[in-house]
Amino acid sequence: MKLFFMSLGCDKNLVDSEEMLGALTERGFDITDDETQADIIIINTCCFIHDAKEESIQAILEMAEFKKTGNCKALIVTGCLAQRYQEEVTKEIPEVDAVLGTNSQEKILEAVDKALGGETTHIFQPLTGIPNLSGKRVVTTGGSYEYLKIAEGCDKHCTYCIIPKIRGNYRSVPMEKLLRQAQELAEQGVKELILVAQETTLYGKDLYGEKSLHILLKKLCEISGLQWIRIMYCYPEEIYPELIATIRDEKKICHYLDLPIQHASDKILKRMGRRTSKQQLIDIVEKLREEIPDIMLRTTLITGFPGETQEDHEELMEFVNEMEFERLGVFTYSPEEDTPAAEMEDQISEEVKEERRDELMELQQEISLDNGQKLIGRTVTAMVEGKVADENAYVGRTYGDAPGVDGYIFINTGEMLMTGDFARVKVTGALEYDLIGEIEDEYTK
Repeated sequence: MKLFFMSLGCDKNLVDSEEMLGALTERGFDITDDETQADIIIINTCCFIHDAKEESIQAILEMAEFKKTGNCKALIVTGCLAQRYQEEVTKEIPEVDAVLGTNSQEKILEAVDKALGGETTHIFQPLTGIPNLSGKRVVTTGGSYEYLKIAEGCDKHCTYCIIPKIRGNYRSVPMEKLLRQAQELAEQGVKELILVAQETTLYGKDLYGEKSLHILLKKLCEISGLQWIRIMYCYPEEIYPELIATIRDEKKICHYLDLPIQHASDKILKRMGRRTSKQQLIDIVEKLREEIPDIMLRTTLITGFPGETQEDHEELMEFVNEMEFERLGVFTYSPEEDTPAAEMEDQISEEVKEERRDELMELQQEISLDNGQKLIGRTVTAMVEGKVADENAYVGRTYGDAPGVDGYIFINTGEMLMTGDFARVKVTGALEYDLIGEIEDEYTK
């Protein structure tokens, strides 16, 4: 039977999807990219913010049509939207045959069997422990890079975030399981491993009694075949000396760190339920740059949070200007039901949110362009991602660029390169977020 799988939302959700695909293909289902031909359609949903929720609902409605017009015999909805709206999904969209929660991936085969047998099911396991699926993950990212989800859930309970309610408290994935999965990915040709979780910095504290991300990193560096290891979602207040030293000293670990800080006004940080002050953020950034001078720092901000005044916004603008983050993204605040922030007074209009976001991004464009121009004349290592159509040029990423969220380097060369090759590239130009370069004489595969 043919299976069509749609994965929405974040890279952590993608890992769940790939693990479910592994179990399904081991059973013998054939994957298809044509939903009109699929006997089984599975949608792994997201509902982190309003737009993600709308996208998930629209996807379910579109796929539901294939119960009427296509070959679809089983329509299954999993993930965050399914967990949050357990009863509403099948009530509002009766074409859905099975609904699985965020910790029920290991029941995907059971859900498929029951759906094919004409039974409507809801499977919601407690939000404790880590699901254990059979089969090797199916790599869907193209093969040169992959994500390794090292933990599930979150204990922070920021006032704007629904994740702890739909993903549960923080649970680390046992180290031996992660190392086995990383080894399997390396054997499939993966060269860059990207560590993700709701928060990576706390890894191991629940299992081993202390933060153990640095230990995991050292063991991952021993795996042959892996050449880059990248760390995302490091809460700034949880960064610790052994982690900094490991990033600095281990050659395979990219000098890149993703620090979601969200704001810089102490008043807004407190209203958000964040655990840092503006001065603590400054101290952490300065410490990282002192210990690892070539580190590339990425962060994300939320603008238009309830109670954010023009003065708070200007303080954030000044902070961004002073910190000069190499990579930065800005989201407008999205009020989510069942979160404290949604009930707060002094909600900000969408127009003001968007104006403030645009101001921050315009400032960041200037910073990013300036940072890029400083690299002109230098030689950098880049991983090739693909060829530019009809040109003697390729698209690549430096160690300072995570896939999907950061920029690219466009590599001019007459040589033939393959996706996953590592090239030495001399930077010849800079755009607002991207670089332009020429390949050096030698490159490594």
